[in-house]
Amino acid sequence: MSPYNTGGAEIALALAVVKTLVLIVGGIITYFAFKAYRRTRQRALGYLSFGFGLVTLGFVLAGMLYEVLNVHLMMGVLLESLLVLAGFLVIAYSLYVQ
Repeated sequence: MSPYNTGGAEIALALAVVKTLVLIVGGIITYFAFKAYRRTRQRALGYLSFGFGLVTLGFVLAGMLYEVLNVHLMMGVLLESLLVLAGFLVIAYSLYVQ
């Protein structure tokens, strides 16, 4: 057995579990941020919830595109990274606005 054999099936399963947990926890954070926005109508909280939504979507997108739509993995990772970047920019802006 090669020392470089990484157990692809186990890693794929672990990745699916982690991405699912990220989706659940990110969705909960996004929900609570949006709920706070609806309660207070503070624009910054609206941006914050949108930013968390983008980050959450970005974190789960690459694998979904690869597995479900047969998009090349590198393209999926690029789209994932762009969404995460956009989400972080929106979150940063939400912390900046009054």
